[in-house]
Amino acid sequence: MQWLSDLGAAISAQPLYPLVSGLVVLLGTAWLADRLTRRVLLRVAHRLVEASPVRWDDALIRHGVVRKLARAVPALVIVLGVPLVPDLPAGVATVLRNVAAAWVVVAVARGLSAMLSVLHDLYWERDPDRARARPIKGYLEVARIVLVVVAGVLVVATLVERSPVLLLSGLGAMAAVLMLVFKDTLLSLVASVQLSSNDMVRVGDWIEMPQLGADGDVVDIALHTVKVQNWDKTITTIPTYRLVSESFRNWRGMSESGGRRIKRAIHIDQGGIRYLEPDEREALHRFVLLRPYLEQKAAELAEWNGKHQGEAPVNLRRLTNIGSFRAYARAYLKAHPKLRQDMTLLVRQLPPGPQGLPIEIYCFTATTAWGEYEDIMSDIFDHLLAILPEFGLRAFQAPGGGDVVAAAQALAAQRSEWPGAK
Repeated sequence: MQWLSDLGAAISAQPLYPLVSGLVVLLGTAWLADRLTRRVLLRVAHRLVEASPVRWDDALIRHGVVRKLARAVPALVIVLGVPLVPDLPAGVATVLRNVAAAWVVVAVARGLSAMLSVLHDLYWERDPDRARARPIKGYLEVARIVLVVVAGVLVVATLVERSPVLLLSGLGAMAAVLMLVFKDTLLSLVASVQLSSNDMVRVGDWIEMPQLGADGDVVDIALHTVKVQNWDKTITTIPTYRLVSESFRNWRGMSESGGRRIKRAIHIDQGGIRYLEPDEREALHRFVLLRPYLEQKAAELAEWNGKHQGEAPVNLRRLTNIGSFRAYARAYLKAHPKLRQDMTLLVRQLPPGPQGLPIEIYCFTATTAWGEYEDIMSDIFDHLLAILPEFGLRAFQAPGGGDVVAAAQALAAQRSEWPGAK
């Protein structure tokens, strides 16, 4: 290389003392500037930040903005001091100056990258609710990518002593290659803008995406990925663009409404459904929750049956145990203190099937906390299942091993009593 030949010619043509002493002084000055900057100026900056009443400057120290910018000080000393070194060949001076200038560019780029992290922290501290609804981490990562690209161009331009404009103009021919290389980045950028502008997902939202194994809270929204902490504490990383191109369920509406839905059925054995006898109707009056229904129903049935007096009993209307149970369940839910009475509340009968007659409970709890929700739902069904025998009903249950054994034993006992049985 030319600068090596220049160095060899300089060494052979003149004494080394002025050159070596000049380089030692330059490097020593750079080292001293680095030590003074890191040991003195940074400590002073830390103490000023600790004494300052404002909080935004704490983020500067936390992310090391000042420390990373201080790395440029020794390189600046070299850039300014290279021309002062006596008898230094022009080629060597150029290389030292260009490398030091490139280091300055790298240090400044690292400081600006840390400043983007500071902006992100300040945005969250100023309004956490807005930061969850409108995260800017994706945009900051795009800015960081642009910063790295610009810094890279400037470093190359500094090392080869060419204008950055010429290098950037040469990149135009590589646009297709760059689009292929940064395809995921471009897709993620567009997806991040759509997620933010349409308010599709926020940090803290409970989302469910079974096709990717995600079911939990969103803990981070970045440019390329969205991190979901599942309920088993595992982390699922979802590419940002897939939240736009594929469907997912966001439970934020449930959380904001303040009520969580209960939608579960009790399957009733249809063999126990029948009309109530007069004494059974009177016995139901001991249920305080059921008295308004019984009184209203008694008046309604009396009016109907009065119009059809003298007709066959099949034309008369009577109370059923299943209808009375539905009325009791509805009254029980309306009196429950932990259910939302301003939301949909139903006790409905679904089509009967091989598993019996489903009586579905449809209501909303007054809390969205998972543990409290499960406790409330369990208490409701504990009570309704336990009170079924009071209406002459029982829950449907497929025969188990014990049922088969009991039936076989009963059949064997009957056969032993038959005439001629041994």
